[in-house]
Amino acid sequence: MSVKAILNEKGRQVVTVDPQAKVRQAVALLSENRIGAVIIVKPGDKIAGILTERDVVAAMAKFGADCLDKPVTAVMWSKVYSCTEEMTINDIMEIMNNMRSRHLPVEKNGRLVGIVSIGDAVRHHIRAIEHEAEQIKAYIAG
Repeated sequence: MSVKAILNEKGRQVVTVDPQAKVRQAVALLSENRIGAVIIVKPGDKIAGILTERDVVAAMAKFGADCLDKPVTAVMWSKVYSCTEEMTINDIMEIMNNMRSRHLPVEKNGRLVGIVSIGDAVRHHIRAIEHEAEQIKAYIAG
């Protein structure tokens, strides 16, 4: 299964913030949307960075509550690992495992077009394994 198939099923909505947004605003979005990451975008849907729950915790440890009034650019991860719609679940699981990343923005022609999480990848991987097991059972029974 491809990233494109995952996005077609779950949707392409991505919660984003402007680079000048405060960490406080990004944290509110994480909470309101019950998500683990927001993407920081520049004009033209260009990815500038990613801010995850893990980044917020690290900022709190380093700066205390004052981190909430800093711009997201002060605490975001600017070296964003991304993927394309053509990649497979195995491809993105390998990237996530190697880079210790739980979220991958999806880019097309340099623009943000979606996001996949480790939960999306695992869910679809399990579904594929279950489908294969059913086919094997049907083959053996038939």
